[in-house]
Amino acid sequence: MLQLSDELAAKRGRLLELISSFGGCAVAYSGGVDSAVVAKAAQLALGDAAVAVTGVSASLAEGELELATALARQIGIRHELLNTDELANPAYVANASDRCFHCKTELYTQLAAVAERLGIAAIASGTNADDLGDYRPGLAAAAEHGVRSPLAECGITKAEVRALAAAWHLPVADKPASPCLSSRIAYGQAVTTERLRMIDRAEQIVRSLGISICRVRYHAGDVARIEVPQESIARLLEPATHAMLIDELGRLGFQSATIDPAGFRSGSLNESLPVHQLQSHSVGR
Repeated sequence: MLQLSDELAAKRGRLLELISSFGGCAVAYSGGVDSAVVAKAAQLALGDAAVAVTGVSASLAEGELELATALARQIGIRHELLNTDELANPAYVANASDRCFHCKTELYTQLAAVAERLGIAAIASGTNADDLGDYRPGLAAAAEHGVRSPLAECGITKAEVRALAAAWHLPVADKPASPCLSSRIAYGQAVTTERLRMIDRAEQIVRSLGISICRVRYHAGDVARIEVPQESIARLLEPATHAMLIDELGRLGFQSATIDPAGFRSGSLNESLPVHQLQSHSVGR
């Protein structure tokens, strides 16, 4: 195991102690680094009394389920799949700025039923301490359902999550964030299975160029806005590559595509939201 700082080692100890106090735990597990660290901690603290549960829907990018399944097997935690149906909820499909609230409500409602069936008292998410100051309507859904956030409760930041993942030899320690595909659709544009498919395939095309961090944002009129790190923009602007992108995205159903000169930034669609709205959905709401 990699050496941790005394401070992080102490936080790791508190994390394991906290999760152990649950007696049993169902982890909302996507296979990303945050939920993977919670799943690993739950497995260490609770053994067979811990289970990782992955919600499966059209908003899950291709390949993510397979990666999550393989990682759960490596961690050694029980793993269950849960078919969620957020697309049946008109409030989710409408894609207002609280879309994530409706998604997480669907997930946690179903997850609570799984926990009850298994005789497990606690549900845990991968929310870390840094998430508490971000715009995350899903945190309100977690609060309504009594979902615990052991990383945040122990004051563990995103950087510390990655350090713990590396110490536990989890292959996702450096994995880029991969939020659900619906987060790529501009607010006010309906979430549909077809649009999610278009976005997923478009991002696969960009990644096939050797660019692991990318977002293809969907805007009104079937417009794609491609975000990649600043150092990768020149690669997309090479004439042959640019022509290929325009052609391939057109085949997927996009009417036009643009490469954002500002580069990749997480949650860029939130830039259009009023400040008071961002504040009203922070933790502590």
